[in-house]
Amino acid sequence: MRVALFAETFLPKTDGVVTTTCHLLLHLSRRNHQAIVLAPDGAPSEFAGAHVLGLTGFNFPLYPELRLASPFAHFDHHLAAFQPDIVHLINPALLGAVGLRYARRNGLPIVASYHTDIPGYAEHYYGLSALREPIWTYFRWIHNQADLNYCPSSYTQVQLLERGFERVKVWPHGVDTLHFSPVRRRREWRIRLCGGDPSEAERPLLIYVGRLAAEKRVDWLCPLIEALPGVRLAIVGDGPMRRSLEEHFAGTPTVFTGFLRGDDLAHAYASADLFVFPSASETFGNVVLEAMASGRPAIATRWSGPLDFGGGDDLTYWIDANKREPAQNDAGIQVVPSMDALVCVMRRCAENPQEVFERGIRASRHVHAKWRWEKKVMEVLFVLRKYVPSCMI
Repeated sequence: MRVALFAETFLPKTDGVVTTTCHLLLHLSRRNHQAIVLAPDGAPSEFAGAHVLGLTGFNFPLYPELRLASPFAHFDHHLAAFQPDIVHLINPALLGAVGLRYARRNGLPIVASYHTDIPGYAEHYYGLSALREPIWTYFRWIHNQADLNYCPSSYTQVQLLERGFERVKVWPHGVDTLHFSPVRRRREWRIRLCGGDPSEAERPLLIYVGRLAAEKRVDWLCPLIEALPGVRLAIVGDGPMRRSLEEHFAGTPTVFTGFLRGDDLAHAYASADLFVFPSASETFGNVVLEAMASGRPAIATRWSGPLDFGGGDDLTYWIDANKREPAQNDAGIQVVPSMDALVCVMRRCAENPQEVFERGIRASRHVHAKWRWEKKVMEVLFVLRKYVPSCMI
């Protein structure tokens, strides 16, 4: 099978969408499928055997570090030489519309995948509520011309179906279970995450991994740390709010590491005690799976993609700011309704490190059994055979 992927974002950017695209390319290559990637300029010219065609782009105003490809880019002769069997639009917006037009003009089947709640970001975090409905209308127009639409979680599927999206199927992402594992735990990394002081490494250590942007609600963690003397926090990642967050957390036992990749990221996850992730805008939540695979139980929001991860108490506690009383969700996982309740839960975790450790091990076993990338990509290939009959798994 020959796949043309139109990716709105790609390397060197680091986020869940890029991670998913890279794993898809790696597993396509391992099964002897061929791919070409059309993406904004600045990307490497090749990845996992796929040619990457960098297209002239521009910096997105809301995210200056995010580069988008121009919808007027010329690439037809490259695709004419490649002769794709199918077109995959990844998080389609500007470049996705160009890919849609190309596929329709050439009679090719189209798969689109929805990854990011851009309408929600515009409304809730950037003061652009007037654009929310036009953005939904535009995205619906693109996706409803695809033969199949993938989204990463049942939570997002419900949201899209309510918005009039058609032919929506859940494609849960996976995690690299060879890379993210409890065996990556290192004392030297724990000391680094505690500011370089070995004596501080004996204290309970929370970790957040992700972009430092308004929609991630990292600032929620500051009163948590202030209310729990003796507990430290490591914030891994970068983004437009880093400087303001560093000022916000000044005077607290918090370390900002910047972006970490590869083995460094795997060591960071495994060397902490508990993963905290207050974002309520996740369509999936790759970092939550990575933390669980690393043996770190998680505190995450109830209203987003991580709800699909399951595993009973292995995804330890949920943040539910819309409820006033503690409750049990359908999986029997305690829902934490407020910052006060969250502080109580964290205090209990700090006082019971063995309980946290055991839950982390159960979380890791659960993820390693059910969320490997190989399994998730195979699910996609089985479905694509309907649109490319010659596709061999």
